Amino acid sequence: MSVEMALRAARVRYGPLEALHGVDLPVPRATVTVLLGRNGSGRTTVLRALAGTVPLSAGRVLWGDDDVTRLPAHRRARRGLCFVPDRRALHATLTVAENLALSARGGDTAPALDTYPELRPLLARPAGTLSGGERRMLALSRALLAPARVVLVDEPALGMSPAVAARTYRVLSGLCARLGTAVVVAEQRPPAGLPGGTLAHELRRGTVSFSGELAEFTSRPRAAGAPPSGRA
Repeated sequence: MSVEMALRAARVRYGPLEALHGVDLPVPRATVTVLLGRNGSGRTTVLRALAGTVPLSAGRVLWGDDDVTRLPAHRRARRGLCFVPDRRALHATLTVAENLALSARGGDTAPALDTYPELRPLLARPAGTLSGGERRMLALSRALLAPARVVLVDEPALGMSPAVAARTYRVLSGLCARLGTAVVVAEQRPPAGLPGGTLAHELRRGTVSFSGELAEFTSRPRAAGAPPSGRA
């Protein structure tokens, strides 16, 4: 399994608090990787460290054979990284159509609208007026309209119905199969419907407590006190 990106002994601080404590985490090509953990575990911080939106206080970010630790987020994006955060992923004052046009190469928005036909009647609406699930569909359209080498998504199915959530995960898995994209998603609980070979890393208090296949994680005896809802 070829590794596209990786964190090596990564530490991240928010003021006096350290959020990641020397995390090692590979991101394989053509594979979905799921980051799991309860509130405050460090899931979102791992995504931000890979995307370059937070600096490391120690450790490295590798992309292939290159050390990109000091490469700013906009240059990682130009290199082929798409980061869809859980908030502030849209231009709220622009319409749905305008948001799609910003990401569409050559102006073709069909891949997003074919995946999320729910957006078609909303094209003239400002993005800020959409429901939570509609906003996630629009935000995730970025990954469909500008194919990337690495796609990072924080809580892809937030606010979606179960049917749309399942469709979303099928689409993300399809990026791996068709384009060889490395997909990393952060979720509170294991999502359903992902293909065999999906990888999982559980984070607890800024450290990795489990690494393996998602099927192995979900088949373990369930510990008392499942992760509650919340953000990392």
